[in-house]
Amino acid sequence: MKNSPTATEPSPAWTRALQRFDSALARQGAANATRRAYNSDLRQLAKWATDLRIDPALLDYRALRRYAVVLSERRAAPATVARKLAALRSCLRVLERDGVIAANPADLLSAPKRRQPLPRVLRRDEAAGLLDAIPASTPLELRDRALFELAYGCGLRAAELVDLDLSSVDFDAEEVRVTGKGGRTRVLPVGEPALRALGAYLERGRGALIDAGVRAEAALLLSRSGQRLSTSDVRRRLRVWTRRVALAGGVTPHTLRHSFATHLLDGGADLRAIQELLGHASLSTTQLYTRVESARLRTAYSASHPRA
Repeated sequence: MKNSPTATEPSPAWTRALQRFDSALARQGAANATRRAYNSDLRQLAKWATDLRIDPALLDYRALRRYAVVLSERRAAPATVARKLAALRSCLRVLERDGVIAANPADLLSAPKRRQPLPRVLRRDEAAGLLDAIPASTPLELRDRALFELAYGCGLRAAELVDLDLSSVDFDAEEVRVTGKGGRTRVLPVGEPALRALGAYLERGRGALIDAGVRAEAALLLSRSGQRLSTSDVRRRLRVWTRRVALAGGVTPHTLRHSFATHLLDGGADLRAIQELLGHASLSTTQLYTRVESARLRTAYSASHPRA
């Protein structure tokens, strides 16, 4: 029997299984990018299983172990193997629920241990320096200042930022309504600097970005052509400003989100409150930031204490 994934197309049974799982993801409100990533990982398994004439109903623990070995032999990183196995586990859970398979053999499969690196976090002065360096002269500058004040001030993901509409912001209540992963909605407080930046952008910037020949978008944050920003636009504009202030590389929109959470924790915020602000479904995800804080304290101790 062959041990490595081939170019074989998935069998009809696997094709139906993957379509069933994708439909379940769509009903759960999963983002298109998430669905594409799952499909890519699962098609690799489906092709391998088809080549070995293993349809979903015949997939067992031993076959999954063999597949995990194949991934390792192809020198896939532990994080990659873990991601592919997580996709597989989720798919089989749906197939078990729908009666396509009798049991989920992936429940017995352990993911490879992987080291979870600490996220990049800006110091408070670095975050302030980055935001203060964005002038408020042109429409694009006004938009970028509002964009990144919101990103850091509310801890928003890039996808959440570009999904904001004009109606998402309540200036009187000083709140913003955000739709996060899985279609979950949360209402977040907005600080004074972000509200000021938003007000300036709406007063002097947004109108200039609307193409006179096109009906105005409902989107809060517009591109140069008057359309809704994309997440790639957000990443590209952040690179422009981080280069301008000579911040070390690797600053992404998620860096601002990590910094938001870490600075809240550093200021004494409760972990449960941070979980709600970030929109994490599980507290275990939020607990990553306690590791960041612990690492910072260890560094300060080692550098400062005479008996360290």
